[in-house]
Amino acid sequence: MFQTLKNAWKVVDIKNKLLFTLLIVVLYRLGANIPVPYVDAGVFNEMSSVLSGTILQYLNIMSGDALSKATLFALGVSPYITSSIVIQLLTVAFPKLQEWSKDGEDGKKKINFLTRIVTVALALVTSIGYVYFLEAGGGMTGSSWIIGDLTFFKGAVIVACYCAGASIVMWLGEKINDKGIGNGISMILFANIITSAFSTFFNLEATILPGGKFSWIGLVIAIVIVLVLLGFILLIVAVTDAERRIPVQYAKKVVGRKMYGGQSTNLPIKVNMSGVMPIIFANSIVAIPSTIITFAGADITKGFAKFMNDWFNYDTIPYVVVFFALLIAFAYFYVAISFNPIEVANNIKQNGGSILGIRPGRPTVDYITKILYRITLVGALFVAIISVLPMLAVVVESFFGTTYFAAFAFGGSSLMIVVGVVLETVRDLEAQLTLRNYKGFLD
Repeated sequence: MFQTLKNAWKVVDIKNKLLFTLLIVVLYRLGANIPVPYVDAGVFNEMSSVLSGTILQYLNIMSGDALSKATLFALGVSPYITSSIVIQLLTVAFPKLQEWSKDGEDGKKKINFLTRIVTVALALVTSIGYVYFLEAGGGMTGSSWIIGDLTFFKGAVIVACYCAGASIVMWLGEKINDKGIGNGISMILFANIITSAFSTFFNLEATILPGGKFSWIGLVIAIVIVLVLLGFILLIVAVTDAERRIPVQYAKKVVGRKMYGGQSTNLPIKVNMSGVMPIIFANSIVAIPSTIITFAGADITKGFAKFMNDWFNYDTIPYVVVFFALLIAFAYFYVAISFNPIEVANNIKQNGGSILGIRPGRPTVDYITKILYRITLVGALFVAIISVLPMLAVVVESFFGTTYFAAFAFGGSSLMIVVGVVLETVRDLEAQLTLRNYKGFLD
């Protein structure tokens, strides 16, 4: 990876793209620290404690701590990611959108325009709920986090700022897509998680030195956490690059005086084909009840809010079980909408190929589908285990009244995203280096 970066830095064109991507990330981090009018500048001092231990802690990681500071980019990349997911799902359901997706560059522009509209709409709804959350002081403090009483004008200004912030984030991501390296939103998300990861070191320090006094138990726990994280990284890299190769044989055919085909090749099916999409899907769904309760400022000491806090918080068994099941389900769902065995089988048949020992047509479709479902199960279980293990550790230690692993509850999900983005970016760099170093027949 480091050698790839070193080689890429020597190519002027790629070097400019890397610098442009870095500039966009720096601009984003500046925007993530710009305060919003009428919001108390000291809001993060109280909000950090309120977000800790809730699903909003995960959203705060995704925004690079901007959510806890209530700054301009508090909504982060969440509206754009959710919008992209919604449009992708609707593309499967509506023939018109499916037609646009196959209509080349013109259709891509139409889908991007629709994605922007949905992003702004989601940002508007989310920002309104966020304003009421700030007004209620998170439901856990005695005063509002908005300076003075909330009036229509103040609310409109704050909502407009957050909607503008989400739109700017979307624009920055698209600029990286056009002139930078890698996927724009993924790069911003990567920077956000890395920024939030700095707090991990402070948590480890607090574990080793609780109250300023050295603890051998804390040291052992910190070492275990570091080793587990390193093991997760190695495992994620190995599984992300793993694939099942189906042997395909192409028949020989004569065209004019030349003979084509006759070679053997492979149809690669990635083990973790869905990537981190199941994590994003599952977190969005499972977080809905607790997010609504938090944004509404409901009293968690009574009623339905108490029931959800006691039995469906991130440190409870029901939450972990539902989250695990959703990860498996969404992994299959995403593969179903992104990989079409019938189309693959038809392409193999049209090119004069066949899978060894399998008849062309329906038997080939059934064979590919059977292998796809088995591979998807392995990949889904891998993603689910990596994401759920830190949560399970929090659930187990809650019975002992300790909170050593509380700050790492969403560490598995964040680690999957970070490693995935790094691997994707390195592959993009390698592809561009290969393209520029390729010698054609005129050289």
